[in-house]
Amino acid sequence: MTPEAPAGAQPRTRPPRGGRRYRMTVAYDGTDFFGWQVQPDRPTVQGALEDALHKLIGRVIHVHSCGRTDTGVHARAQVAHFDLPRPWEPVPLLRAMNALLPDAVRVMALRRTRPDFHARYDANGKEYRYVLWNAPVACPLHRRQALHVRRPLDIAAMKAAAAQLEGTHDFASFSANSRRDIGGTVRTLWRLSVRRQGPVVTISAVGDGFLYKMVRSLAGHLIRVGTGAVSAAETRLLLEARQRTARVETAPGHGLCLWKIHYGAVPAAVRRNPVSAGAHKRLSKPAPA
Repeated sequence: MTPEAPAGAQPRTRPPRGGRRYRMTVAYDGTDFFGWQVQPDRPTVQGALEDALHKLIGRVIHVHSCGRTDTGVHARAQVAHFDLPRPWEPVPLLRAMNALLPDAVRVMALRRTRPDFHARYDANGKEYRYVLWNAPVACPLHRRQALHVRRPLDIAAMKAAAAQLEGTHDFASFSANSRRDIGGTVRTLWRLSVRRQGPVVTISAVGDGFLYKMVRSLAGHLIRVGTGAVSAAETRLLLEARQRTARVETAPGHGLCLWKIHYGAVPAAVRRNPVSAGAHKRLSKPAPA
């Protein structure tokens, strides 16, 4: 996961004269992709979408996403926008794009949007989910989208650690490289929950923005708490240290999924942490370039 600044006012571009801007929701299995962002001679999600649009329109069309996922990371509802030089009806455009995309990528919804809409800068929050298969034997049906953890997990301890991470904090200890992070390392984590359904354990992180590999680092720490490698009480010490150490591990990418992006008012149920509402407004100022 690439570093993300909290939402804020940013320079805007508009479609060319006579053109239209389109907003789409994209789902993808990231297993066979080298992340979202276009890379030379490597399959990426952005590259697949732009290739499909090039075949349809006959020119290069740039696709702008809300965030860039890393190699192997999945998305249920990535949001992106693009401009076309001439208007297309949304339904035929969606069908045509899906006919040209690889099976691992699908445009789930597509519509015309206002000329100044920006998938990244208009977003007010995101939800990521990290999935674990917690059983002695791995399930082949979950091998591409869940991390297999053989040892029993103490869910109560994981929940206790997660509660200490909710709110507005400096998350430098949970960034894989804080020097890459845009707008500093303070973020608001509205909710960090742990839920078990049989052998499936889901870690859900909802916040106003995330640092470089932050969710995978949070998941890695909670897994270590769950297996007893570290105590839940150590969470606060790690957070307050504001420095990344080997005590925080980064969980593999294939267990992570970009679940939802929030635009407009974020529901109160999402912002369950009482510190978050005011903090979000502070963090929503324009981020440094």
